[in-house]
Amino acid sequence: MQISAERIAQIEARRDEVQASMTRADLPPEEFVRLSKEYAEIEPVAKAAHEVRRLRQELAALEQMAGDGAEADPAMREMAQEEMQLIRGRLPDAERALALQLLPRDSADARPAMLEIRAGTGGDEAALFAGDLFRMYQRYADAQGWKMEMISANAAEVGGFKEVVASVTGAGVFARLKFESGVHRVQRVPVTESGGRIHTSAATVAVLPEPEEVDVQIADSDLKIDIYRASGAGGQHVNTTDSAVRITHLPSGIVVTQQDERSQHKNKAKAMQVLRARIYEMERDRAQSEQAGARKAMVGSGDRSERIRTYNFPQGRVTDHRINLTLHRLPEILEGSGLSEVIDALIAEDEAARLAQLDGIG
Repeated sequence: MQISAERIAQIEARRDEVQASMTRADLPPEEFVRLSKEYAEIEPVAKAAHEVRRLRQELAALEQMAGDGAEADPAMREMAQEEMQLIRGRLPDAERALALQLLPRDSADARPAMLEIRAGTGGDEAALFAGDLFRMYQRYADAQGWKMEMISANAAEVGGFKEVVASVTGAGVFARLKFESGVHRVQRVPVTESGGRIHTSAATVAVLPEPEEVDVQIADSDLKIDIYRASGAGGQHVNTTDSAVRITHLPSGIVVTQQDERSQHKNKAKAMQVLRARIYEMERDRAQSEQAGARKAMVGSGDRSERIRTYNFPQGRVTDHRINLTLHRLPEILEGSGLSEVIDALIAEDEAARLAQLDGIG
């Protein structure tokens, strides 16, 4: 994607304009906040634009030097040609970096995320695999310096989870995790299998951007709230008080239940947190479906029924079916340390597809 010199000048000029405006003594606090946010967004774009402009100017100067010094100084011409070769090698990467900065941003990329994992086909083995996935994301979050807080969990008797929901907060959480949504399949010999046969089980992962309260307005009249006695494991107090909460959002039909906390108020707060994330994602899906091909252009459609990845234990491999990536590093990936390689490849593929669209060839 070729970015014009005029466009580069506009980017740098806007950055300088915002920077100058932020130093005004009479600037209202809310305007300073707005300008600070814009500056944080445009500064990396302007840096990338500056690098392209610098390399182009150096190349033009060297081309002139090579021409002018052809007869007067052969050594100078040779040096200029060597420098030109180096810059011609670096310029395409700099232009691509700028093009990536100019791609339309997903407004939710910087947000925290709600991670939901549910056991699918495979019974007990699926619940155990759901537990493995949850631990994988826990370790990956720790490595990224993120905070992961469990919202609710329905543990299986054999171990693992029938369903687990967690909130993940930190820098760029949704941008890194958004392509994890879909069906994750595992192929291995279950611990309960005496004949050594390989079974195939599955778990569903959903990653939803967490909105601020102001992003999702929910009227009290749109909610049906039921309070009831919690059931299952959780201690004597949990099972003898009416602390569990079920919230139904009447316009959408979304139902959220929460019973992990002893306090009814805490359960209601967590249930509302999950409800806001699901309503926000529903609105995002609706908006994206109205933009022709917006979802299809991405690596994943976000469809939770789409099989996206297989974890094959006998072969020690992980295959992401969307980009035909196979890595024989299953233990490291499940430990979280190898997951970055998969996520980086997915992000790179998504960026390439969107760049191709801008170029008119995608």
